[in-house]
Amino acid sequence: MDSEQIDERRVPKRLGKEIPGKNTKKIKTKNVGKYLRPQPEGRVIHNTNDKKLKGELKRSNKKYMDAATQAAKAEILLPEESGALVAEGLEKTYRFTQEQLKEHVDRNTANKIFDLNLDTFGPYTIDYSRNGRNLLLGGAKGHLAMFDALRMNLSCEFHVKESVRDVKFLHNNSLFAVAQKKYTYIYDNTGAEAHCIRTMQDPKRLEFLPYHFLLACVSGGGVLTYNDVTTGQQVANHKSKLGVCEVMAQNRYNAVINLGHANGLVTLWTPNLSEPVIKMKCHDGPIRGIAIDRSGKYIVTTASDRKMKVFDLRTYKELHQYYLQSIATTVSISDKDMIAVGLGATVEVWKDACTTQAAAPYMTHRMPSRQAQSVRFRPYEDVLTIGHSRGLSNIVVPGSGEANFDSFEANPFENTKQRRETEVRSLLEKLRPEMITLNPMAIGRVDKDPNEEYQEKVQEMYKANNIETKPKKKMRGKNRPSRKLRKKQQNVIDIEKQKYKDGLESKAKAQAKAKQDQEWKEKVENAPTALNRFYKKQ
Repeated sequence: MDSEQIDERRVPKRLGKEIPGKNTKKIKTKNVGKYLRPQPEGRVIHNTNDKKLKGELKRSNKKYMDAATQAAKAEILLPEESGALVAEGLEKTYRFTQEQLKEHVDRNTANKIFDLNLDTFGPYTIDYSRNGRNLLLGGAKGHLAMFDALRMNLSCEFHVKESVRDVKFLHNNSLFAVAQKKYTYIYDNTGAEAHCIRTMQDPKRLEFLPYHFLLACVSGGGVLTYNDVTTGQQVANHKSKLGVCEVMAQNRYNAVINLGHANGLVTLWTPNLSEPVIKMKCHDGPIRGIAIDRSGKYIVTTASDRKMKVFDLRTYKELHQYYLQSIATTVSISDKDMIAVGLGATVEVWKDACTTQAAAPYMTHRMPSRQAQSVRFRPYEDVLTIGHSRGLSNIVVPGSGEANFDSFEANPFENTKQRRETEVRSLLEKLRPEMITLNPMAIGRVDKDPNEEYQEKVQEMYKANNIETKPKKKMRGKNRPSRKLRKKQQNVIDIEKQKYKDGLESKAKAQAKAKQDQEWKEKVENAPTALNRFYKKQ
């Protein structure tokens, strides 16, 4: 749907200025189709005889259509556009350094380029909150710190006195989880320990599902565990049976967890199934990094064979393959589908590498005598943060961030009151773990009856083989006593009943003969007089 005639009375005034003229004036709204939800393939919607359910589904679809129309109209409120580096002549964008960029950008952007030297407790693993406002650091030797990435104010800093493998923000910056040597711990924004999850033993990687409030953890033995952070209960515990697993990523489109294994397999998991829903053979060597774009269409994997591959999650087929200079230990995808790969002392950024075959990297950043441990794009900013063996590095990647943000989804400038309201609304709209499926559009649709689908397939098979079949009448109450007695009486020969049947048959024949004689008489009477002699008398 490219355009649609919309009545301006249905458009809220807060979306923009009122259009002059009468209220009945029609206006064109473009780009409505990209805001519509995708339709399920191979299924029939509203194929139900329940009038109440059909009405509910129609009203729900009407709400989705109205929301898409309003979103298309609100595009005038999104004037920001993301830029990009453009090389002239024989120049290459990957030759530009951060010092050169710093001289040609504004002061606020230049302040985002810095290096933080922390060479005592490294290497560091990093994570951003959903709105990109807060940054969390976790040193492998026990150092933890959280600070405001916008104001550069330190929120908390402490030492846990044991190894730290991964850090992850929860629904906002008030709580964060840390995968330590033996268990997984949850801390608040002041550094106080809130909870110790002893069911997550020997944790390696953490992921948080914000719409389900589930904390997912994979242990060294390849055990995937889901815990509900609102109740503290364990939701699921799956054994991958594929050995040690240290790579995990979340698909933000359908909340499916992706695990990378040492045999080159990538498995997709949901909490309601004890077996992986999908197994993909991606590499010949151990998987070292996994990243999934925001739309959930593409997955990028790196392995010990020094290759980076892009797969389509809709068809599970390989799209592109890139040969890297060395083994990539970490990978991340920005909101604008830029891929950042950590190759030891070098970090490469690839532009449009998911949709097309890129010839060369978009940007390259070198860090002498440092080894990249974790790379993360800052949401809604053109910033890439690198956690390495000697601390933290921030670089600017033009065009990597989403220029326009949805304040109802993630607001980088929210205050305390807005954060509390968002938290309460998220808890009220919390989704159940059983709703996590490979196709999120499967929830809320009406499928055909399996028996009807089977009967249709049988009828199609009979038609293909030219076999005539009669539809079978389904009857209820086959085993009732009255029906059994009636069935027995059918086999009993009764003389009176036979005489009655013979009388009915003779009466029917006489009526048929009388009707035939009457029709012949009417034809003779209505025929022309000159032609009567040609009729044969009965």
